[in-house]
Amino acid sequence: MSETISSEELQVTAFDIILHSGNARTLIHEGFKDMRQEKFEEADEQLTKANEEILQAHKAQTNLLKEYASGQKIEMEIIMVHAQDHLMTTMTLLEVATEMAYLYQKHS
Repeated sequence: MSETISSEELQVTAFDIILHSGNARTLIHEGFKDMRQEKFEEADEQLTKANEEILQAHKAQTNLLKEYASGQKIEMEIIMVHAQDHLMTTMTLLEVATEMAYLYQKHS
């Protein structure tokens, strides 16, 4: 019989994902601000930091997936759905910001 990941463990992982993706989102918006002010090196730094935060969120997600792959059962909770949504939209926002940084630099 396989173990089930506890609700508490799942919630901790979800909040870890939300924390890091939220940090990334804040950094991306700081990067947008820097782009508008033509501070391109600063914008690049913000986007690099945002990517590092996303990697931390992704690490938490990957650990959960490894547990699932090893046979542990996971009863999905709404907070995890929210965390996944938060991470995916932030990852998309970083992709858009990276492209916008290129466009801002090209047209300045």
